[in-house]
Amino acid sequence: MAIGSRRRAIVALGLAGCLLLAAGCSKKSSSSSSGGGDITIGASLPLSGPLAGFGGFVKWGYQHAVDQVNAAGGLQVGSSRRHVNLTVLDDATDPNKVSANTDTLISKDHVTALLGSCTPALVIPGAIVANRNRVPMVTGCAPLEAFKSQAPKPGGWQYVWDVFFDEPDLAAAPFQTLNTTGVTTNKKVAILHDNGPDGLVVGGQIWPAMAKANGYTVALNQSFPIDNTQFNSFIDAAKASGADVLLIDSLTPQAVTIRKQISAAGYHPKVIVAEKGGEPVQFAQALGGLANGVLVGGYWDASFPYPGASTLRQQYEQQTGQTYSQHIADSDTVTQVLLDAISTAGSTDAAKVNDALSKTDKTYVVGPVKFDASHTSKLPMVELQWQGGATKVVWPADRKTGTFELVPSS
Repeated sequence: MAIGSRRRAIVALGLAGCLLLAAGCSKKSSSSSSGGGDITIGASLPLSGPLAGFGGFVKWGYQHAVDQVNAAGGLQVGSSRRHVNLTVLDDATDPNKVSANTDTLISKDHVTALLGSCTPALVIPGAIVANRNRVPMVTGCAPLEAFKSQAPKPGGWQYVWDVFFDEPDLAAAPFQTLNTTGVTTNKKVAILHDNGPDGLVVGGQIWPAMAKANGYTVALNQSFPIDNTQFNSFIDAAKASGADVLLIDSLTPQAVTIRKQISAAGYHPKVIVAEKGGEPVQFAQALGGLANGVLVGGYWDASFPYPGASTLRQQYEQQTGQTYSQHIADSDTVTQVLLDAISTAGSTDAAKVNDALSKTDKTYVVGPVKFDASHTSKLPMVELQWQGGATKVVWPADRKTGTFELVPSS
């Protein structure tokens, strides 16, 4: 199908434009927060467009952490407490707009530091601009292999730090879940994945390797444009292959469409995994009962034994009246990590804040955070399953909040 110029930018990560913009950006001017006044941090987020379902959760997590600090009297920086402001710009799920927004936050809003967008397609363009301008950025919502693979050369990431899961762990989790639950399948796997950066890595490379390592045969591996809307031919091929296990990596609108078209085609795999697009509550809301049984990788639940985990979900749902997402935890955490670094540095000087970030070693609401040489901190994986409009942790055994179920056949 024809892909509009805006969508082509998403598929291509918009990296060419981002690199040009980053190269053209002037070095950061003296920050308005370099004195004793308010501290401003900024973020570009997808508050509209295909990834808006993620952006709303991330924005809440960022704002929650800032509000908590301000409610306690402000951030301790040296001998004074300083109010923290959060400036958020909508990138409309457009990588080029992420680059422009990040440049605006640095050159016009004079932010002290930055928080990332969501998914590699949006995080990386902003990270390139931040890194080039030597402005500290901490992000979640960017799987680590994709983040590391896009590190600037030479030198790698110098001012950008990522707290999230690793794609090999994500890809392995469904197979580990099936192995431990003793589910009987015909050991055939069909894979449908978009041609975005994480889709190509997970669906195109890691899932096939994991399937083979676990004794499964890949009966079909099909990629599609990131904004594709019709999947009937792919689903017919998956159905014809007889695969009991269907693995999907796509954005939420595409994941919803695929699940509906699977049902319409009369294809009844025993196991469906919908990575990325199957995570937000909007997926289950759009599908109703068709979401039941769908698996998706996870890294956080309010039941986990981390400080503030049990109350974070309550606060989100009380404030918004909506069902929570695990993204409130990593977004809250990376904001706390950044604010802790500013406080530890005793300064808003970028180099001092960046040095403090490198020494982070603390357990937050999402779990332990300690950065390695690649500027990443890995979160352990769990497997979630949609059951009755909510996600349950079904693997591993020591984190379970529910029991694994096969996809209903009707």
